[in-house]
Amino acid sequence: MASVDTNDRPHVVPICFVLDGTSVVYSAIDLKPKSVDTENLRRVRNISNNPSVSILLDRYTEDWAQLAFVILHGAAKVLTQGVERNRAENLLREKYSQYEELLQPGAPMIKINVGRITSWGKLTEISD
Repeated sequence: MASVDTNDRPHVVPICFVLDGTSVVYSAIDLKPKSVDTENLRRVRNISNNPSVSILLDRYTEDWAQLAFVILHGAAKVLTQGVERNRAENLLREKYSQYEELLQPGAPMIKINVGRITSWGKLTEISD
């Protein structure tokens, strides 16, 4: 996920995410090692100052005719409580078995309302 700080410097972090079936993406602030508390994470600070974010999803293969990417552009906010936060947690737990250990119940969630999608390449399934 890419965000920008108050000086317009980009910050990019890899994330685990889930799509909700509409135009919303959720990502958790999980228990993977971090050097600061949740409130002080650069992505959280950036979102509070400027909610514009992007997520790059790429497909790499040795056959470059099969390369593809999708960029999701949207507005993010941090969810700390409520029905939607709980639903996001459940969706992420269903997708990632690792979250049995690495996702604290009640953890903050990042919600991204996707407003624009950019894509390139061969976006069909790769055949073996």
